[in-house]
Amino acid sequence: MTDFSKTPLLDTIRTPDDLRKMRVDQLRQVADELRTEMIDAVSVTGGHFGAGLGVVELTTALHYVFDTPRDRLIWDVGHQAYPHKILTGRRDRIRTLRMAGGLSGFVKRAESEYDPFGTGHSSTSISAGLGMAVARDLAKGKNNVIAVIGDGSISAGMAYEAMNNAGAMNSRLIVILNDNNMSIAPPVGAMSAYLSRLYSGKTYRSLREAGKQIGKHLPKLIADRAARAEEYSRGFMMGGGTLFEELGFYYVGPVDGHNLDHLLPILENVRDADTGPFLVHVVTQKGKGYAPAEAASDRYHAVVKFDVATGTQAKAKSNAPSYQNVFGQSLVKEAEKDDKIVGITAAMPSGTGIDLFEKVFPKRTFDVGIAEQHAVTFAAGLAAEGFKPFCAIYSTFLQRGYDQVVHDVALQSLPVRFAIDRAGLVGADGATHAGAFDNAYLGCLPNMVIMAASDEAELVNMVATQVAINDRPSAVRYPRGEGRGVEMPEVGTPLEIGKGRIVRQGNKVALLSFGTRLAECEKAADELATLGLSTTVADARFLKPLDVELVLKLAREHEVLITIEEGSIGGFGSHVMQCLSDNGMLDGEVRARSMVLPDEFMDHDSPNALYARAGLDAKGIVKKVFEALGKEHQGEVGKLA
Repeated sequence: MTDFSKTPLLDTIRTPDDLRKMRVDQLRQVADELRTEMIDAVSVTGGHFGAGLGVVELTTALHYVFDTPRDRLIWDVGHQAYPHKILTGRRDRIRTLRMAGGLSGFVKRAESEYDPFGTGHSSTSISAGLGMAVARDLAKGKNNVIAVIGDGSISAGMAYEAMNNAGAMNSRLIVILNDNNMSIAPPVGAMSAYLSRLYSGKTYRSLREAGKQIGKHLPKLIADRAARAEEYSRGFMMGGGTLFEELGFYYVGPVDGHNLDHLLPILENVRDADTGPFLVHVVTQKGKGYAPAEAASDRYHAVVKFDVATGTQAKAKSNAPSYQNVFGQSLVKEAEKDDKIVGITAAMPSGTGIDLFEKVFPKRTFDVGIAEQHAVTFAAGLAAEGFKPFCAIYSTFLQRGYDQVVHDVALQSLPVRFAIDRAGLVGADGATHAGAFDNAYLGCLPNMVIMAASDEAELVNMVATQVAINDRPSAVRYPRGEGRGVEMPEVGTPLEIGKGRIVRQGNKVALLSFGTRLAECEKAADELATLGLSTTVADARFLKPLDVELVLKLAREHEVLITIEEGSIGGFGSHVMQCLSDNGMLDGEVRARSMVLPDEFMDHDSPNALYARAGLDAKGIVKKVFEALGKEHQGEVGKLA
């Protein structure tokens, strides 16, 4: 636990109301104590780290200047919101971050009135903020709406769609651009801060508006030249603001996001403005105030538990490689043989394994930023010209490009290869990042080949299979984390399309797995064997095209057929049931059941606890078998350890 003697001012703050009672000259100390508390808390829990350290001063200033929660403060994505949680009545629970029953790692409406909009995916804050601003105006309210968006999130088209709309409506909305990487405009010193304060002030804005009115009565040539001169001077002095001004925003900045003397008066000016939308460009540093994170912000974006003194992260060693690395290494080997292979990611190169590909083939690697829609159609364009694009996107983020998957890829039968990382449950990241729906949302599309790897060796072969598919799109799904530690092939061997495999032969119960729950199926089969129930275990490999021959064989030769998948209703199990129905096999010949994720958004917890809750562990599978067998076998469940 924290030594609270180190945080005497923070100890007095339960809510932002307490913060706003403090003197301005105390805020520097509050920010320092807030940073200390965050470092200490995340060292215990793990979680997102660098971005939160970078917005400590900004968070302090926003809650000091604005009347939250009456003023709506929206954090885009939300992984930088830990300081916000500490200041808004959740400090006593901050060491429960990402744990069962504890605080979410993201912003969550159900958690606090200070979280007006839930975020886990990026680039939504301006759209949501505009909606809140319009709702305020329709209700004749007076509160402020502030959206804080990072330089990565603002790369997405949705952010610009929202700004275009807000600018056209001249809505009273405040957008804070937290620039901690791309540095749109480098000058953030005293002169820049002075000019930002001047330009955000009421006097300058009044003079500027008066100038516009005078210009209406001047000859057009003179008025146009004056307007261009004013725009040029502001663009020259203020750096990258011209784009935002063209979208209808009043640009202020750049300003040093760690200097409270600069931040506070500018935020007060935009708070008190009664005109249209503002964009305040704040420059911050990821990992600010913690030397290890400042030196290696990429490694401290998200952390496990670590030692505060050294920054050493306590990662458990595993003998098995991670699935994302297996994918990346497999793609490299395939690309060494085929110069048509290219890799695409939407701002997640290390998260998907594309970073391994980039090290070997930098000119054949494309990180398009947080722009999944563009990534998919960009890949479609490459495929149309005979290249072999691998589009590596998390399952939960591929949802954002679904129309492009349907219209630009599947409808045209273009051979885009989707590598769907984080398929299934994701533990501490919770519902916003769980890959629960891709089986269902891709399985309904014609022209798709859909695979799921049951282990890391299968993933190697499935990457090779995707390379060989040249007449239609394909997808392979694989989970977060490490594989099973199985023997790996030196190179991948393409699989026969639409064919599964029998892993273990029995005669009474059949377990048909799609994906990495195969290991739990084998454990369940062992337990069933102790009760005299001979069990077949099969690996479907393909959701589409489905191995109809294997499904019907299992149904005919066993009393019970159970499908198991780490996905929502409407996925693999639904396809199997449709197959059985089409072939008249649901008329009493077999007792068929589907095991899927619960029909709910599952909160964060440890992976094992989530699987147990979903019933997708060996114990849950055994229970489902006995439910299918009927009452005459129920007593045998009690014999299990």
